[in-house]
Amino acid sequence: MSTKSTETKITPNDYLVILSPVITEKATNGLAHNQVTFRVADTATKPVIRSAVEKLFNVKVKAVNTHNRKGKAKRFKGRMGQRSDQKFAVVTLAAGDKIDITTGL
Repeated sequence: MSTKSTETKITPNDYLVILSPVITEKATNGLAHNQVTFRVADTATKPVIRSAVEKLFNVKVKAVNTHNRKGKAKRFKGRMGQRSDQKFAVVTLAAGDKIDITTGL
């Protein structure tokens, strides 16, 4: 008789979804409302982000909001260049859960 584990295993793809936490004044203010902001892969969807955060940090995610920041056109040594586009996810955690973003994975 096999027993099913309620915990899901962490896959290498989970580490590729969450790239880094965002440490800005606005993101730090979100910690008071149980929200953590991450920079995520451009192809990541909300369900994938939710699954990765729940597995990596062992927390319960209440909601995931995403937004894309388009890269600015900038001059680099007199030539026009383009910064990379970035995708961010604001993850709202369930009451009682916390993520300490100052420690590594």
